[in-house]
Amino acid sequence: MEATPTFFRASAPEAVIYTVSRLNREARELLNEHFFKIRVEGEISNLSTPASGHIYFSLKDADAQVRCAMFRSQRRRLTFTPKNGDRVIVDAQVSLFEPRGDYQLIVAKIQNAGAGELRRAFEALKAKLAAEGLFEAQAKQPLPRLPATIGVISSPSGAAVRDILTVLKRRFPAVPVIIYGIAVQGSTAKQEIVRALQIANRRRECDVIILARGGGSLEDLWPFNEETVARAIYASELPVITGIGHEIDFTIADFVADMRAATPSAAAESATPDYREWLRKFQHHEARITQLQQKQLHHKRQLLDWLTKRLLLQHPSRQLTNKSQRLDDIELRLNQALQRKLSQCSHRLAGQSAQLWQFSPAERIRACQTHRDNLGRRLCTAIQHNLEKRQQRLARSSQTLHAISPLATLDRGYALVTRQADRKLVRSSAQLHPGDIVTTRLAKGRFTSQVQEIEDV
Repeated sequence: MEATPTFFRASAPEAVIYTVSRLNREARELLNEHFFKIRVEGEISNLSTPASGHIYFSLKDADAQVRCAMFRSQRRRLTFTPKNGDRVIVDAQVSLFEPRGDYQLIVAKIQNAGAGELRRAFEALKAKLAAEGLFEAQAKQPLPRLPATIGVISSPSGAAVRDILTVLKRRFPAVPVIIYGIAVQGSTAKQEIVRALQIANRRRECDVIILARGGGSLEDLWPFNEETVARAIYASELPVITGIGHEIDFTIADFVADMRAATPSAAAESATPDYREWLRKFQHHEARITQLQQKQLHHKRQLLDWLTKRLLLQHPSRQLTNKSQRLDDIELRLNQALQRKLSQCSHRLAGQSAQLWQFSPAERIRACQTHRDNLGRRLCTAIQHNLEKRQQRLARSSQTLHAISPLATLDRGYALVTRQADRKLVRSSAQLHPGDIVTTRLAKGRFTSQVQEIEDV
């Protein structure tokens, strides 16, 4: 909603008398509110640059003029030096200088009117090519990790080429460089850029192309914003790296290229690896191979040791030892299982005893205990008596057995003779023949002898 000056308000009961300061202040606020940021085109006149660093000038056309002020903080951002007679486009805020009541523009940015036309043409071509898909990531070609040859399209005498060659020599001096000399500005620049791209693609002398030039104004960089150049980059079968102008400069070629670098030196950095990094990688791979070899050798040694130990484990003595140890282990586990079972039974018995005790009549238990004690004493007496009887019987049987035992006979000087061939007892000399081997058992010990002569009694 637009603001209404105080003196136009319908609700005011009567005319208000303004001071000059109030009038200028409210006029300034009104201008600031309605014209916060505008663009104005005109010709610079009455330019002055006082020691404060600010710029004061008038912007005029055929019918009118307006005073302008650009403060020092904004002036530092200018890319050119304005002068009287320049036709420019300014970005400004409409304001009023209260002490003098001067209506003026507070300028934030100044650009040549011609540059404005170029900027509009730039944006139009950028939108057109973007709609056609020339900027899509899918259309970008990957850069070679280590190009065999690098092509440089630039002015052969420019600082950009020197910077590129310096960087390439520092990063990877073994890669050869082919320079396709062109004019980087002027009316013929766009044709030379297109022709150089076509020659590089036709000859196939390089693996990657660096398209570069140093910094400059929008007009200086304009050949790289031409549609023919953009389409030639898009049609290139070789990957293209652009390093055009300074870091803040962007051209149509940058959007179409497979990679955009901020400067020519940065483009050279992107085109080649650092040989020191590659050397470190080679050293790392060498150390890694050595480590793997040592690891493999260590593994084979461990495998040999394992196989040797396994062979030893198959030895019968080791098997016997293992079985014996296993038997001991099983015995130990069996004893432990028995102990656990016994313990469980004991706990169970204790629990059942406690449960039984709760329901057992005490008097009956005592009577049973007394009866048991009596029976125990009687049982002991009976066992003792029975044992004595059996001992006596055993003594008599022993004496009888000893009396008829051959051993008792031997004690009286007799001997038992058996033939060694069939272990039969010799009762008659007719059972023997000369040369027979006989064993004679005495009361104490035995001896073996050979029959020499036999006599019948």
